[in-house]
This record gives sequence, structure tokens and C-alpha cells, in this order.
Amino acid sequence: MKILVFNCGSSSIKFKLFHMPQEDVLAEGLVERVGSGDAYASLKTPRGKTQKNQAIADYPGGFAVIKKMLLNPESGVINSLSEVNACGHRVVHGGESFGGSMSIDDELEKGIESVFDLAPLHNPPNLTGIHQARLLFGDIPQVACFDTAFHHSIPEVAYRYALPEKLYSEYQIRRYGFHGISHQYVARQAAQMMGMHKYSVNLITCHLGNGSSVAAIRDGHSVDTSMGLTPLEGLVMGTRSGDLDPGILFYLNRKGYDTDSLDTLLNKQSGLLGISGSSNDVRDLELKADGGDDKAELALNLFAYRIKKYIGAYMAVLNRVDAIVFTGGIGENGVAIRHRILSDMDQQGVIIDQMRNEVHVGVAGEIQGATSRIKVMIIPTNEELAIARDTFKLSTKN
Repeated sequence: MKILVFNCGSSSIKFKLFHMPQEDVLAEGLVERVGSGDAYASLKTPRGKTQKNQAIADYPGGFAVIKKMLLNPESGVINSLSEVNACGHRVVHGGESFGGSMSIDDELEKGIESVFDLAPLHNPPNLTGIHQARLLFGDIPQVACFDTAFHHSIPEVAYRYALPEKLYSEYQIRRYGFHGISHQYVARQAAQMMGMHKYSVNLITCHLGNGSSVAAIRDGHSVDTSMGLTPLEGLVMGTRSGDLDPGILFYLNRKGYDTDSLDTLLNKQSGLLGISGSSNDVRDLELKADGGDDKAELALNLFAYRIKKYIGAYMAVLNRVDAIVFTGGIGENGVAIRHRILSDMDQQGVIIDQMRNEVHVGVAGEIQGATSRIKVMIIPTNEELAIARDTFKLSTKN
């Protein structure tokens, strides 16, 4: 069975074609800068990689390019669109209604649209991608996998804000959490690697990238996470501020900042970029810090310090922690960042083995020392595979 997975952003379309249940990757590709005259399209298959720049005006144009690449006699991997048996879609926000992956129909599309205001930058392009896939592939199963779904198990004491009840009941203002597909995937992989049942493990999972979040997982279920109503809350990120005193917003408003400028400030000009004044990329900042750049050093220390604080808080929440798991671009590859985060935690039962830490770059494995009471694991995330698995399960359950 061939399953095509889509992850549609505001100006990009990522896709990956799987042969299921074998989980073989037949093709993967990307269309970037949709809506511009210099859009970029690439396709990677076992036969090689193709790429080119061309004008792609909109999403229908982007999907037309994907169709052309997949069907290309020389570089494609299918002879007909009818070879694709199902499509899976990443949808960022499911609100309170969707606590798991679901088959897509007109009613589900309305549900995704109903929470546009909770994720105005993400859900509209997600839904546009669903529309285009349904038009392109006709009457085949389409499945929506929600990035918030894994966190539906968070108890009320963790997801409610200390705001008037009306704001929750009327506007659904609460903690939702994100990166759920990734947190769930690495949690299941960690249980398997430790030889434990997926619903018996207690974990702290750290998805670290340009957007970063931490989750507390008890008995295989998410019970708390650092992101909130939006992906802005929690850790210091590439360009997002993370946690701050909300009074800062009132103060800046009185200084002349309107809501749009505050939105831009906190989401696009803060975080590592804002502190360092030079970059939101950890690799660049490490080079600058090694060269004596104090602001780059501060940015890295603040990034690591905030993660350490969340790990400590979630240790208290869980009481027993079997493993701390690192994933995402920084989590999987950031040797120095992992060391910054986990140093001086021996009294909490965490001791990192620096040699093992240096060896495990982008590969799964354990990096704790011999006397560490808590395992420290590196597990590369694979959100597309997680979506393909759920799509296969829902498409074949009857």
C-alpha cells in the first residue's frame, strides 16, 4: 500500500511517499516559496535527486508540480496517481475536538476550519493542502493527524490558565501544546528501545529545533508540555521569546507598540536571535561564542538554562523518570547544547557520558554515564512515518 504524507505550511509543501506496512520511503520532496516567481521544487528517490526553480503561483500550482515530479518517467516513482492508496496530513491545531488522528470528510474539514483563529498561520494552509489532495487523488482515504492530539491527555490542572472561567468556556483559552506527533513518536521508540510497554514508561521528551518544546509523559501519556495556547509559550526558541512576564506587553503597549508589532517582536525578533543580535541558529552561535562573542554565549546559556528548568519541573511532576529523550534538529545533533543542559544534574540522578554524547550525532542511542539513575536517549524524530502509520491503520481498519 502506498501512502503519501503531506505537511503544508504557509509557503511550502513537504511530502513523503511510503510503502506500507513495510515503512519503506519511496520518495520525498519539497516545494518552497509557493506564491513567488522563484519557487523551488525538489524530489529525492532511490534513483537520485532532482531539483529546479520555477514560478509557482499558489497551492494548486504546487500540487501540480508534485504530481509532475512523482509521475516523471525518468525520475519519478509511480506510473499513475491511482497507485497512491491514501494520503496523510499534518494539521497543527485540533482544538478541544480532535484527540487523535481521524479520517477526513466534509465535517472534519469544518472542524479544522472552526479553529483557524487558534492557529491562523498554520491551519489554513493545512486545510488548503487537504483540499488539493482530495481534488488530485479523488476518492481515496485521507487522514488528518493533529499536532495537538497527543497532549489531549493533559489534566485540567495542567491545561487551565488562572484566568476567569468565561475565557475558557467561551474562547477555549487553555494549554494545547504542540509537536505532539514528534513527542508521541519518540516516546513509543524510547519504550521499545528500553524493552518496556508503551504505557508503562515515564519520560521527559525534549523536541529542540527552531521551535522547541518539552513534554512530561506518565505511563505513555502526555501530562504536561511547555507550549500553551500557541507555540509561543515555554522555552527560548530560535526567534520566539518563550515564557515572559505578561506585564511586559502592557508596558510596551504604553510605549507605543501595537498588537501587530508585539506579535512580530515576540514571534520573529526574540529568542536566540533577539538575545544574540546576530542569529537564531545554534551552530552559528556556537562558532561565535567560541570566538569570544559574549551575546552568543548568553543566548546559548539562556536556551539551555530554560530547558534545564523545565526538566527539573517535570521531574517533580512525574516523580519517577525512566529517561530524558532528546529529538529535533538541535536535540539530535547538538552535542554541546546537550552538555550545557545536563551538566550539574548528578543530584537529580542524571550523569552524561561526554564520549557517548559526542558519538551520538543524529543517531539513536543512550548517552548517560554508568552511574546515572536516569537514562538519557537520543532518538531522531520521524513525524512523517508516524503520520503514515496512523493513515495506514485508519485506512485498513475495515
